Amino acid sequence: MKRTIRTTALTVGALIAALGLQAGPAQADATAPRVDLRVLVVSDGGPATDAIAAELDAAGTPYTKVDLTRSDRPTIDAGFLADTVGGRPRAKFQAVVLPNDNPFSASSSEMAALTAYEKTYAIPQVDAYTYARPQVGLQVPTSGGYSGSIDGVQAQVTAAGKSGPFGYLDGAVPFEDNSSTVGESYAYLSAPAAGADFTPYVQAAVPGTTEQGSLVGEYRHDSRRELVVTFVYNRYQQQFRLLARGIVEWMTGGVHLGASRNYFAVHVDDVFAADDRWDTQLNCTPGDVDCAVGAGTPNPIRMTPADVDHATAWQNSHGFTLDLVYNGAGSIDQREDNNGVDQLADKLIADRDRFRWVNHTYTHAFLGCEQNVTVVPWTCRTNADGSTAWVSRATIDYEITTNRAWGQAAGLPLQTDELVTGEHSGLKILPQQPQDNPNLALSLADDGVKWLASDNSRDPEQRQVGPAATVSRYPMNVFYNAGRAAEQVDEYNWLYTSRAQGGSGICEDNPATTTCLPAPLNTGTGYSGYIVPLETRIALGHVLSNDPKPHFIHQSNLAEDRIAYPVLDGVLDGYDALFATDAPVVNLRMKDIGVELQHRAAWKSAVQADRITAYRIGDTVTVQGPAGTAVPATLPSGTTFGGNAFGTAYAGALSGWTTSSGTALTFTLPAPPAAAPAVTADTAAAATVPAPDTEVPAGVTEQMPYTPDS
Repeated sequence: MKRTIRTTALTVGALIAALGLQAGPAQADATAPRVDLRVLVVSDGGPATDAIAAELDAAGTPYTKVDLTRSDRPTIDAGFLADTVGGRPRAKFQAVVLPNDNPFSASSSEMAALTAYEKTYAIPQVDAYTYARPQVGLQVPTSGGYSGSIDGVQAQVTAAGKSGPFGYLDGAVPFEDNSSTVGESYAYLSAPAAGADFTPYVQAAVPGTTEQGSLVGEYRHDSRRELVVTFVYNRYQQQFRLLARGIVEWMTGGVHLGASRNYFAVHVDDVFAADDRWDTQLNCTPGDVDCAVGAGTPNPIRMTPADVDHATAWQNSHGFTLDLVYNGAGSIDQREDNNGVDQLADKLIADRDRFRWVNHTYTHAFLGCEQNVTVVPWTCRTNADGSTAWVSRATIDYEITTNRAWGQAAGLPLQTDELVTGEHSGLKILPQQPQDNPNLALSLADDGVKWLASDNSRDPEQRQVGPAATVSRYPMNVFYNAGRAAEQVDEYNWLYTSRAQGGSGICEDNPATTTCLPAPLNTGTGYSGYIVPLETRIALGHVLSNDPKPHFIHQSNLAEDRIAYPVLDGVLDGYDALFATDAPVVNLRMKDIGVELQHRAAWKSAVQADRITAYRIGDTVTVQGPAGTAVPATLPSGTTFGGNAFGTAYAGALSGWTTSSGTALTFTLPAPPAAAPAVTADTAAAATVPAPDTEVPAGVTEQMPYTPDS
């Protein structure tokens, strides 16, 4: 009898049973193989395999990469793939990722070795991007399918995908269409071949018809399982970011080292203070260092009590908490200028428990070198001997401790070991100040600071500054000196248009980091029509990349036109439309983000130094690492560690960090469902699979992320 197309997905346990692996008590059998928790990525240098490798990197999932373009690469043979440890057969890789279903030459011994290995140990294979054809369980596109651009297409997760590896998605998988002149997504859409045991997980309508063609699906044949992907992508594109988690879960059976969540935190700087306003005539900010001394008249932007009400209502509607990064002197100045009245401070203090709070120093003073602001751009003052004149340790201490004391007196719920300095000052800033203020680390020690914010555009890697670890923050291109949308667009035009178009020409002078606009944006429509979608896409890209780093805006952006909210709405509403409720946005405070980054750095170092041993035998996962190393793992619901429940639930699985004491960590997986009839793997001879036509059609290019200056 011919096998028909499956309409439901097998659970991980059912797949194990169907493939003839031992389950339940029988898994303790001494003959059960050991499967190392490591992925083999075979790359041809293309964007698809590199994207999957980047996903594994971000999650902390160990993998070995074999680059087919290198002449000195290892040969993939039986010895490379498997051996014996202590008399027990060992599979060195739990999954195989190939650029396509067969990237080797005809009659390749390497493909034969992989085929035999996959059959023997029930190892799944991901075809990162391949042509639709019967060899992968699909009809050729000329048989009622389609090959071509799918830019802007709305694909859908099938019922099988939702009950299987892509259950964390709500259903829609929109494909980007960011440029009318650049092809961003080329795909083959095809129905399963007649008689093929093929389960579509993600599909889209064939253009001009109601017929559905597969984009991601599982092909089961010859005792092997392949995840067949028939669209090209790179690591930055939203469609890949949406599906990346499911690809990893499918190939690892939901059992792997590493963990991935979707994070979003927003810091609002300069709360209680006022921000200087951009002058649309002078093209600078009177009162700040980008304007010559005495140029223009400062015209500050400051929140009102109504803006606080709007912020709390917005938080409630999104189930989200903002981090208010405050300068207490702003309120002192306001009261001095208004007969002791500061309605904004009164409102914020009354509502203090609705927000998280972070020390931003008392007056927002610059804490690096002593600045000479009589010139634009500013320079560092020097001492008589030519050395840099640094802001003193006493001044830094005053800024930190006075603001802390002000906040405590106001009853703000502070974490006293967190700090954001004004403009991230004290840390190095190029080109003027190529090193940290040496007094900064001393003051951080004086004042018990353990977590120090840095600007991700300048200082992206976590590092130690005395006793404190940095927490890099993403600057949103919603400017601190704009309270109105028209001001934001005017400044944006100045920064991102050429001199011939009336702009500053910064984009011409720095083509590696900025892109010139083809024409100035309309001040009436440019914000909502161009800047908001762009900034939303960039921020959402961070959220979907397992990146916990916070984003930062300024209190001015919550005032007047409240220009931050369209971007924040775009991120959170866009996210909610894409993900199921079991995969919520994770909204951490600064110190928790710092701890997460520290764990990741230590884990990455241990993996790269080959100091981690991890494997699965039956229903037991064993991990050995250096004492004190926090081990990330993602395991099925019902997994236990030391007799207790493991991890926390996210996206249909359990994940979390477990600290090693130097002895082996042992996790017990839940028992699978009742076994289906076993399939006997024929390993006597490995089939040779012909190589697909993997040439990317002309005109298809990678769409790289647009990264504007902060």
